[in-house]
Amino acid sequence: MTAMAHAPMPTDEETLLDYFLALETPLGFRAELIEGEIVVTPPTDGTHEHCFSGIVSQIMRQSAVDMDVSGYKGLEMPRGGRCPKNHVIPDATIAPRALRLFRGAPPWMPSDGVAMVVEVTSSKPYKDRVAKRHGYARAGIPLNLLIDRDKSAVTLFSAPEGEDYLNTHIAPFGKPLPLPAPFSFDLETAEFL
Repeated sequence: MTAMAHAPMPTDEETLLDYFLALETPLGFRAELIEGEIVVTPPTDGTHEHCFSGIVSQIMRQSAVDMDVSGYKGLEMPRGGRCPKNHVIPDATIAPRALRLFRGAPPWMPSDGVAMVVEVTSSKPYKDRVAKRHGYARAGIPLNLLIDRDKSAVTLFSAPEGEDYLNTHIAPFGKPLPLPAPFSFDLETAEFL
């Protein structure tokens, strides 16, 4: 990291956002601004990538609508309270191919048109389970898929309203999880065991 990463955290909202956007992280690390906190995540492990690959593969082969999938795409989303906007990087951001959402998009793009985000828990599972979920709901992202490796379960959050999702569907690893339109297929989870 650069010397800037060791400087005291700014307290002013706009200064915090400027500080965050100027961060230089080591190769493979990713920085996110989640609910007013800068979170730096190390590179993922092989099991994380195995889960990510399995989901992406199924979505590309089985979705009722052709989908574009972006791994680690930066999303700029509303934040609760007075802090700057959240700047998050889902493990996968999925949108109908017809929207051409990723073509020409800036590094931090708005979440309009995103059909689903996918998170695979890693070193900071609370952020995936709670903080990012609330941000995705506030942004109106219709579906949030969480692969929770510690709990050996896949959770689909749907029907965003306010700070959270109204519907939660959980399948333990090994059981299929139905994905609604525009995906319209049962996600197989046995390979996550």
